[in-house]
Amino acid sequence: MEKIRIVIADDHAVVRSGFSMILNFQEDMEVVATAADGIEAHAMVARHAPDLLIMDLSMPPGESGLIATGKIREEFPDTHILILTMYDDEEYLFHVLKNGASGYMLKNAPDEELLLAIRTIHKGGTYIHPKMATSLVREFVKSESKAASDDPFDVLSNREMEILPLVAKGYGNKEIAEMLYISVKTVEAHKAKIMEKLGLKSRPELVEYALKKKLLNF
Repeated sequence: MEKIRIVIADDHAVVRSGFSMILNFQEDMEVVATAADGIEAHAMVARHAPDLLIMDLSMPPGESGLIATGKIREEFPDTHILILTMYDDEEYLFHVLKNGASGYMLKNAPDEELLLAIRTIHKGGTYIHPKMATSLVREFVKSESKAASDDPFDVLSNREMEILPLVAKGYGNKEIAEMLYISVKTVEAHKAKIMEKLGLKSRPELVEYALKKKLLNF
C-alpha cells in the first residue's frame, strides 16, 4: 500500500512526537519529517515533497503558519496543507483557505477526526472542522451578495502580513530586514504600503490594529 507522506509543523516537540506516533501507527500514513516553525516547514517540504503538510498557525518566535501557508502552497502546489490550531476564529479560517490550505481543524478534536481529515484531503477533498463549517457557509452566502470585502486585511500581501506584526512588536527597519533577508529600503516600502492599505496614520494605530487581528499572538 502506498502511504500518505506527511510533514508535521508545530513549535511544541511533544505535539510533533504525539502526532507522529498516531500517524505512523496507521497502515496508510508515514511522517517523513517534522518542523518547529514555518521556515523549517518550507525546508522540509522542499526536501521531502510530502503529500500533506500539517501546519500549526502559531509558532513563535519563528515564522507562523499563517504566513508560511501561502508561500508553501504557491511554491509546492502538489503538497496539500491541513491547518491544525487552537483558534476557532473565522478570520483565520477564511485567510488560510484563501492562501491555499485544504483543511482547517482544531487541536482538541479527537484522533479519528484528524485521520479523517488527512484521508479526505489526500483524496482531493477539503476538510473543515464541523464547528467552523457553519461560519464558512455563512461567509460564502454573504460574499455572494457583497462582491468586495470592506476589510483591507484581505488585500495585504504575504510579505506585508509578515512585516506587520514585526513592526507592531517594535522591531526596527534594520532588524526586520535582517530577519527577513531583505533590504532596509524594501522594509520601508512595505511599511508605507501597509499603512496606506489599512488607512493608518501612526505606529500606535498599527499596534492597535495588530492586537485587534490577534497578529501579535504569532
